Order: sequence, then structure tokens, then C-alpha cells
Amino acid sequence: MEYDDVPLDLSIKKKPSIQCNEEESESKYSDSLVSDRMIRPELLQYDSNISDTFLAIECALSQKLRYINFNFPVEHIYDPVVYAYHTHAIYVTKYCHSNKKILFLGMNPGPWGMSQTGVPFGEVNIVKEWLKISGYIGKPFREQADRLVTGFSCTRSEISGRRFWSLFKELCGGDPEKFFRHSFLHNYCPIALMDAGGRNITPAELKGPEQYALYAACDEALAAVLRLLQVEIVLGVGRFAEKRAQTVVKTAGLPIKVLCIPHPSPRSVGNENWNEKAKLKLREYGLMDYFCH
Repeated sequence: MEYDDVPLDLSIKKKPSIQCNEEESESKYSDSLVSDRMIRPELLQYDSNISDTFLAIECALSQKLRYINFNFPVEHIYDPVVYAYHTHAIYVTKYCHSNKKILFLGMNPGPWGMSQTGVPFGEVNIVKEWLKISGYIGKPFREQADRLVTGFSCTRSEISGRRFWSLFKELCGGDPEKFFRHSFLHNYCPIALMDAGGRNITPAELKGPEQYALYAACDEALAAVLRLLQVEIVLGVGRFAEKRAQTVVKTAGLPIKVLCIPHPSPRSVGNENWNEKAKLKLREYGLMDYFCH
């Protein structure tokens, strides 16, 4: 995720059986609450549909994270899996209904990407024009004045998202189905954290019990996703995602290879030629054929 530049109307084919609901609360985490009446993790095994089960895992994670007491300097918490559930569910049901060999793993939502569209690295124009996703976007319970959620009316472009999706648009000959045939893009953590002034606070910046609780919940959910999709390769988008995936794979004893491509953030040092660097990594890993054919 970047800081200022990032960090990440079609109808749904069928109505997802899992729905995240937003409800008001006096807690600081009321930005992204999930109803207590919703999915319980122990029920996930009974849903045989991949996209529904994927959404259930995400809703269960959002529900767990609502109980974390985030301390100063965290003042605002956005959970687009909740308030942008409509478009997020379109993304999942449209593109994640089968097993995936490769899982691209981001960190968490950026203010001008997934926070606006509900799609990881979801630069507005790419989401509308290439992924063909648009629809209703709600609001976090309490917004930060400089990070307002305006959905598909957002005029800011998430540079990281534009770089990421534009690369695969090029490699896949303009056909998004080629990307999603063997792969999927997912974020390790579903929430964006900000201080009072709107500065992004990454999961790595958290301290003590709140970081431990967030990592424990997100690790468990990631392991469930990897098993569900029968992933063979995790490609961390940046070092943070790579390290969390390595920890999860090792702890869960999963036979999965963890690799890394550079994060497309323009703030990363020496990242001006990200497109070519990412291609170089894909060639090095022998993965180009999954997107070019």
C-alpha cells in the first residue's frame, strides 16, 4: 500500500449467499462492522461454492477485526468489504469461482483504490473499463475529511492499481479472463487504517496486542483462502505480503511456493520502471505463459 498515491453496471450472476452488513456502534471500529448475525467461521465448511465460501471467509475476518481495540494514532478504519460489498462481491463472484494456481497477495486497501471501488488495487477507470465492474458504494461510518469515499465518482487515480492492472491488461491482450483463468488478486488485510490527519497506517506499523490480534486473524483467513482455492504459488506484491504469506504457509504446513514481485508504488525507491521489473520477475519464475496464452 502506498501513502498519498495509493497504499489497492454489471449485475451479479447470482446473489451471493453471504452478506456483510454495516451497523452503527460507538466503538472506533464502527467504520467497518459486520453484524453478529452473520457468518460464523465454523459454518464455512458447509458452503461448497467457491465464491460464496471466499466471501464468507472475508466476512468472518471483518467480524473478527471489529473487536480489536486500535489505539492512538489510529482514528479511522475503513472496511470496503463491508460498505462496498456490492462491487466487492461482483469482483469475487465474477472472477473467483474456480481453483487458482497463483494468488497475487497485496497488503491492504489504498485510499484511492479498493477503498473507493471494493476491488483490490482498484483504480477507478481500470475497474470500470477493463474489469467491467461498477455499482453501489456505501460509506464508512466515520470518514476522514481528506479521504472521503466517493466510489466511482472518485477523480483520484491510484497509481499502484493503474500500474498493476495495466501490466496484466497488456500481457493478457486486453482479456481479463486470461488473468483470472489461473490467478486471483486478494489483500492480506481487508481494512485501511488512518490517523486523524488521514495518513495511512500500515499493519506493519501497529504495535503490541493490536498487531498480534490483526496478524492472527488475517493469517487464519489467508490459510483458509489458500486451501479453498488450492493455490500452488503465492506472489506477494511487495515484501510485507511475501513475509506474511511465508509465515502462513510454514505455520499451516501448506505445500505452496511463496514468491514476490515489486510493489508498484511510485514511492518505492528505484521503482520508476516497475512494468519491466515485474515482467522480469514473472519470466524468472516461469509464469509468463499463464498470462500470455
